[in-house]
Amino acid sequence: MKGETIMAKIIGNALPNIPWQEKPAGLNVPVWRYTENPIINRHDQKNANSIFNSAVVPFEDGFAGVFRCDSRSVSMDLFPGFSKDGLHWKINDDPIHFEGDPEVTKREYRYDARVLKMEDKYYVTWCNGAHGPTIGMGWTTDFKTFHQLENAFLPYNRNGVLFPRKINGMYMMLSRPSDTGHTPFGDIFCSQSPDLTYWGKHRWVMGIINDDKSAWQSKKIGPGCVPIETDEGWLILYHGVINTCNGFVYRIGAALLDLDEPWKVKARSRNYILGPEELYECVGDVPNVTFPCAALTDAETGRIAIYYGCADTVTGLAFTTVDELLNYMREFPLD
Repeated sequence: MKGETIMAKIIGNALPNIPWQEKPAGLNVPVWRYTENPIINRHDQKNANSIFNSAVVPFEDGFAGVFRCDSRSVSMDLFPGFSKDGLHWKINDDPIHFEGDPEVTKREYRYDARVLKMEDKYYVTWCNGAHGPTIGMGWTTDFKTFHQLENAFLPYNRNGVLFPRKINGMYMMLSRPSDTGHTPFGDIFCSQSPDLTYWGKHRWVMGIINDDKSAWQSKKIGPGCVPIETDEGWLILYHGVINTCNGFVYRIGAALLDLDEPWKVKARSRNYILGPEELYECVGDVPNVTFPCAALTDAETGRIAIYYGCADTVTGLAFTTVDELLNYMREFPLD
């Protein structure tokens, strides 16, 4: 209900070492930036032109991640990286080598990874070049040896994001069907699989808002971070795009999906929760982009740390809580 204040609970593990800064006094928006952004600069890897749209997870006594590093020849690939505090990262010099069927592991390009832990494995999804963009999938247990699975879909598709557990006995994934270029359209769909190989039962989740009611997401939308399970539903962060006289502008929004039927939307924010404002978000290889790919959560406190790409050049960090986001959706609902 509009204006209703709720207290929600994240379903998951405690993460006492989650990166965190308190909300600045007087701030009237639900997400706030880390004051030392960007946390990863464009040359913080041996041959990088840019490092952005990357994903991180808790690992051992710190954190691990899969990072998009575009090289100085502007070759797009994925690199493992490690951190003790989630703020200072050491990214490997060499890209991930995937083991598996050579017909599947043959590389054209790889970018925009998501990572999650499910049972005893860390699963990686990414935009994979296979005669056009599709969803690559793989897994690791140690971020050293990676095994590639079959591509989830035929081209053309981007932004494949797995749910962190089975739902009604099925693996589920959000994605955004696309085309070969800078897709001028895009809605979010949910697909199901019994085995992470064969995907079907595709269901439309939500689409663009092609009017003045919520124009920031009027051109295309796409899944962002791995869905966060709460007692209210699956909390998702997604990107929304408007086409302006100066080109595309990417912002971040929030929505709440049904726990058992995650193609059904329970709530969605009319307002964006984070958009390009700072210099590092507005100026870069692709200006005016904030693009979410990962969110760390602490179930004990409800804290959420969002890792996002900035202007397709560097990596930023922002903070919120589950209550901040759900209450913001209640205050500014998309009716």
